[in-house]
Amino acid sequence: MPEHHLNAAPRDFHCEHTPSKSRVLALLSHDNGPDSLQAVLTCRDPQLAHRAAELLRRTLRRAPGALPAESVDGLCGQLPDAPASSLRQAVAHIAAGTWPTTAGTHITWPEEAEVEEPGQDDDTDSQDGGDNDEAPEPDGPAPGELRLRNLPGHVVRITTLREFHVHDRQALLDAAGEQGWEPMPADQLDDGDPHDVVGAVMWLAEPPVDVDGADSLTDQSQGSLLQRSNGDEVAAWSTEPVVADFGPGRRDAKAEQPAESGPGEELPDFATLFTVETPHCDDPECEDERCLWQLTPRTADLLHTALSLLADEAYEDAEELGDGRLVPDEHEGNWGVFPRLPKLTFATDLHWRRRFARAADDLADDLAHGRRPRPTCTAEELALHLAIADAGDSADEIEDDPDDTEHSTLPVHRDDYDFDACTDTFFQDTDVLMLYSSRFDGIEDPDGDANRQLGVGDLRAQAWFEPFGNVTARDPHRGFRR
Repeated sequence: MPEHHLNAAPRDFHCEHTPSKSRVLALLSHDNGPDSLQAVLTCRDPQLAHRAAELLRRTLRRAPGALPAESVDGLCGQLPDAPASSLRQAVAHIAAGTWPTTAGTHITWPEEAEVEEPGQDDDTDSQDGGDNDEAPEPDGPAPGELRLRNLPGHVVRITTLREFHVHDRQALLDAAGEQGWEPMPADQLDDGDPHDVVGAVMWLAEPPVDVDGADSLTDQSQGSLLQRSNGDEVAAWSTEPVVADFGPGRRDAKAEQPAESGPGEELPDFATLFTVETPHCDDPECEDERCLWQLTPRTADLLHTALSLLADEAYEDAEELGDGRLVPDEHEGNWGVFPRLPKLTFATDLHWRRRFARAADDLADDLAHGRRPRPTCTAEELALHLAIADAGDSADEIEDDPDDTEHSTLPVHRDDYDFDACTDTFFQDTDVLMLYSSRFDGIEDPDGDANRQLGVGDLRAQAWFEPFGNVTARDPHRGFRR
């Protein structure tokens, strides 16, 4: 007998991870029943599962019938055959506007379910036991009435800070309206927000997805355990306002930092992290160890700043570009980082661009912990090349900035701002720079004759984050700063 299929509507997609595998689940809504979860695909790589869920979310936000072909093909190429086939099928269901489910995966929801008021007596049951003699009696207050002292185990509070720049108000309002949002009545709105933009953003931003007509500026979350010994209480019973401190905003230049930073905000002490010795003599050819090139505090400071700014710009540009292809004629001058990369990276996706931003962060973290920035993959090589160029530009202007007191207090050394020496010291080779030359078109392919002859290795964009074989790889579970 053929299996009967029903149609549902996907609302969101989630990941479930175990030590051995990861699953992508679809949250489905039904006309005559409660929401349900349905497995979409299973794979062993948690990052690929997370990317698949994010791709399905973005597809859900698109117009019906619009398939992000490049993103689907790129991700499916990294998945095994079975989950890749399941992902393509899920994208096709979203584009078609229907999601088939088998009969029995949801129940019929009563149209007029009777809800018993708290404390209401059932005369029949109280007198003769009725049909529910074995039904357990309530043994405590409803979940919303429980206080912290009534809850065994841990209670975790998640506080989220999200900010959006609304650059297309009408697109925002239209997108919210298509999802069922209705603005507040005019008599309940104030002059500062007559169109209820705040209500539209909050509607579209839950669950966290891309918001049409607005750019995400801030997306931070904090988690904490509530403890009675600290005077904590669940929000419904708290006598004090529930507040969260996300700290001050990140500034783009150290000159804007307050003169005295609070705990956790202090900049690295490069004078201590990179101590230098006085040269043995003035002879540039002297081979005494004290006369060899040293990474000085001032050089480390400028490199750290350049890498941090590079990461910030890359994260921001990645959010703007998403999975879209970068077109230099359209984006030149508007994007700070990605037009500076070789053309073979222009068709990369959001996840690739965020990983590049993290590569710059990783190198900045090396310096913040007193380590020389030695790239561990191709992406870090390119990020460091860009940062060295940016640091060299800032060094040319440093003498003209009398307000940069923090940098000016660092010790002076003859090796300050010798960024040519940085290039000579930090890199194993500069093969990646061949990607900028038309003379070496195709050099990125490890199967190409020129590549094999020169021993360049795989420089294709998808291989940029593969760790070099002669270095210690970064922690693959380190996450992203933003």
